[in-house]
Amino acid sequence: MDVELRHLRAFVAVARRRSFTRAAGELLVTQPALSRTVAQLESIVSVRLLDRSSRHVELTGAGEEFLLQAERVLATLDQALAGARRTATLRLGFSWLLPDPWAQQAVRRFEGGTGASVALTRVDDPLLALRRRAVDIVVVRGDAEVPRQARTMHLYDEPRIAVCSHHSDLCRHRSLDWTQVRNWPLVVNTVSGSTGPWSWHQDQRPEHIVETANYDEWLETVAAGRGIGVVPTVVKRRTPHPALRFVKLTNAPPSPVRLVFLADSQPTLVRHFLQAALPTARA
Repeated sequence: MDVELRHLRAFVAVARRRSFTRAAGELLVTQPALSRTVAQLESIVSVRLLDRSSRHVELTGAGEEFLLQAERVLATLDQALAGARRTATLRLGFSWLLPDPWAQQAVRRFEGGTGASVALTRVDDPLLALRRRAVDIVVVRGDAEVPRQARTMHLYDEPRIAVCSHHSDLCRHRSLDWTQVRNWPLVVNTVSGSTGPWSWHQDQRPEHIVETANYDEWLETVAAGRGIGVVPTVVKRRTPHPALRFVKLTNAPPSPVRLVFLADSQPTLVRHFLQAALPTARA
């Protein structure tokens, strides 16, 4: 058997901590497994590296010399990995208004923890871009059906709000109930919108639907008074428009925000991004 990185990392952890228990906790492995790994290393090099006869683990003379060399090897490897990761890029696709402050915090955590970078890629249809592998992971709002081979991670739910033209009669209302939306023409972004006819039961859907193909078209169509829209409240915070007015929406179901990815697309970078994204979403 050849010496492997797991052998070196196990030995260095025990040598630094002077304890199999503490080292096992640091490496997130069981103590018996760690003991076997160190024993394998000693068998490979044919010399005793650790003295286990006392209450505390101590290095033998050979162990002290081996520790110096093992730490140098691991430090050199870590430097090489860090240099390689600085050239790695994860492509994050989105269609409109990345959720805040989640996106900024997740990107910062990911880049700080990996050394890799995130390329923010705006596309009209994130799921199509994912299928074509133009991006590695996408932010999806609403209940859109994802590709069968894709995986998803739910981040959180966004509240909804109604929006209309400043000339609309809806401006006279202090609030609009979810069941009353059907009484107004509804402007829908059919490609990446978070609300559409599919958001209601068949017998409760709005009768008049005005279709658009992206966020900008949706925005200007509502501003032109062709109908009202229903969107996450982030739009009110992030999209000042002189021709738009926002109206409180009551009893509306929340709009889910998800990450969607393909298991075989940049799996290591995607895994690290998911690890950075979930704590930020919970916060």
